[in-house]
Amino acid sequence: MAKQKKTPSGNQFLFGKKNYIIMLIGIAIIGLGFILMSGGGSNDPNVFNPEIYDFRRIRLAPTLIIIGLAVEVYAILAKPKK
Repeated sequence: MAKQKKTPSGNQFLFGKKNYIIMLIGIAIIGLGFILMSGGGSNDPNVFNPEIYDFRRIRLAPTLIIIGLAVEVYAILAKPKK
């Protein structure tokens, strides 16, 4: 019969500490993007508010969200130190 290796029964995380730190940074960047995207509405539906088409909401916030998602992908694919 072949010998089977026993694995330790302790809790092992899927990623390393570095990966989790990078993931938290990515989540913070995504959250910042959503915060920058909010607002710009009007209290009166009959009044148009041109702030909705501001640079911050149209260009900056979606770019931050995409960068945050790229950071998350990197955090998942980065090799953990063992």
